[in-house]
Amino acid sequence: MQLAEPILASWKAELRLEFERREGRTVLAKRRHEGPLVVQKPLYPEGDAVCHAIVVHPPAGIAGGDELEFSACAGEGAHALLTTPGAGKWYRSGGAWARQRLDLNIADGACLEWLPQETITFDGALADMRTDVRLAAGARFIGWEILCLGRSGSGERFARGACRLQTSLQRDGKALWFERDASKAAAPCSSRRWAWRARRCAQRCSPWRPTWMRFFPAAAKRGLRAARGR
Repeated sequence: MQLAEPILASWKAELRLEFERREGRTVLAKRRHEGPLVVQKPLYPEGDAVCHAIVVHPPAGIAGGDELEFSACAGEGAHALLTTPGAGKWYRSGGAWARQRLDLNIADGACLEWLPQETITFDGALADMRTDVRLAAGARFIGWEILCLGRSGSGERFARGACRLQTSLQRDGKALWFERDASKAAAPCSSRRWAWRARRCAQRCSPWRPTWMRFFPAAAKRGLRAARGR
């Protein structure tokens, strides 16, 4: 008796959001999605000026072969804050790369904040992440990335797999910042304590202009308050 080969299906998903300012209120004017990538009802915990939106990926994890594309546009004078309900999980792959693409566009006088929960790459994951941010002359952007290699809380190390990151920021079509990083589990430096300052988690923040750094949470809060002028 022969057993059938297991069928492994990958997810392809796309989400596009457009925010506009109407009579002093930022609204989610347009939304379109295909596949398992959606946005919850807009919230206004800070008042009408700032629209909070939670981006949800119902499968709760990204596996080999999955492809996610997310784009958001903030129109003139709009202010939107985007986040996620929980940590992003990139699962062990059997050989195929998983990919995520973020495309953020901010018009003149607008502000867009991209503040997701942390990203956890499981041992054996093959993750490819790309973020492109385009700002008009008077636009503002606040964003961060928190990357954890392996599930250190469970005693798991990132001993297999790889993680590729690419981030670009442009203002009026001119490059402000371009960064590319590749973390391979097999690389000698990946197992050295000095490589990540004795940590398995790195945080990068980009308030106002593309200034990237690793810091502790308290410093992150101070940076965000300064960026938002509070």
